[in-house]
Amino acid sequence: MTPFSTTPQVEVSVLRNVRPWGGDAVDLHVADGRITQVTPHVRVDGSPSGSTAPAPGEVDGRGLLALPGFVNAHAHVDKSWWGKPWVSYGGEATTQGRIAHEREHRDELGIPGVDVTVAVLREFLRHGTTAIRTHVDVDLGLGLRGIDVVRESLFVLGGAVDAEIVAFPQDGVLRRPGVLELLDAAAAAGAEHIGGLDPASIDRDPVTQLDGLFEIAERRGVGVDVHLHDGGELGAFQIELMIERTVRAGLQGKVNVAHGFAVGQLPATRMADLVEAMGDAGISMTTVAPIGATPLPLDLLREHGVRVGLGTDGIRDLWAPYGTGDLLALTTRLAQLARFRYDEDLVRAARLATSDAGFFVGHDVHDLVVGSRADVVLVDAENTQDAVVRAPARALVVAAGQVVARDGEVLV
Repeated sequence: MTPFSTTPQVEVSVLRNVRPWGGDAVDLHVADGRITQVTPHVRVDGSPSGSTAPAPGEVDGRGLLALPGFVNAHAHVDKSWWGKPWVSYGGEATTQGRIAHEREHRDELGIPGVDVTVAVLREFLRHGTTAIRTHVDVDLGLGLRGIDVVRESLFVLGGAVDAEIVAFPQDGVLRRPGVLELLDAAAAAGAEHIGGLDPASIDRDPVTQLDGLFEIAERRGVGVDVHLHDGGELGAFQIELMIERTVRAGLQGKVNVAHGFAVGQLPATRMADLVEAMGDAGISMTTVAPIGATPLPLDLLREHGVRVGLGTDGIRDLWAPYGTGDLLALTTRLAQLARFRYDEDLVRAARLATSDAGFFVGHDVHDLVVGSRADVVLVDAENTQDAVVRAPARALVVAAGQVVARDGEVLV
């Protein structure tokens, strides 16, 4: 297929001849960064696009499949060394070993830094991710500097990536006196969520860690997003503590369990009871579709109304050298791990990574419909199922009504 023009970044007024979710061809009309109309595409002459001389702001979608912008619901954009010379893996392969190794070497790599953060955000845009929920380290060494770096990086990209920030205590909460105060300061300064980390195995006091986090969240009106790697009954017990505190504080819809391996490791009846309680409390989950871990019970979570988001975790950081920022390729892996084969399941995987994930970045609607932010990804695919299975290259990426990437070239 003929590549897109290499003209500079443009503000889109009409994106013509695209097939949302593989349906009939339409024209998406855009103003002030939002979709204002969706009209059937009508060819007015014999040319494929239906016009010979597009007006300024008109972009020919060439009949390609259109998906909403991908939403990375669990990222760490402050940690990456993307764009720097190769950094060899070192340190111990335990959670504590990774924390220690990162603390020892991040300064020499300029992490966190605007240059590397912008580099990884641009890589997200190249692959069609237009919105993220990113965890940003808050600790006694950094204070809130990492959050300032991420905000500056987002500003550099001119709003192409919409983001919510989780102030994340990667080095623990209670075991580092002063971290709770830093999390409170981050919430007061505008972070949308505060994070936690393995309240039992890291702080060894899950009740007190969660009490501290939920007190801040209730008082500041922010969300809670806890990394929970602890498996089995230990992990399930901590989720039950979160359920109790969510209901008591009235934070339904504002609490997320990241990873949550324990949910997939429980006996069937115990799993069903826990998932039902999570759904009743409005607790969501995010996964990075890890290889080797027990997959989350996606069907059961859906049955009980537990929202699930997909994220990349770290991208080329001091925790692991892997990651490309390609959320569509990660959607392929999620579908494979979940053993999705039927068309409806493959489409559901795509929605999990796009339209349904708007919840994780505060979007009331995130789709190719009127009122949504104009985040559109075009791929050369027969239908959504084909796109999930093959993860073809992104031909065009539009973010908030701006063309930000064409045929692999990032324009911001």
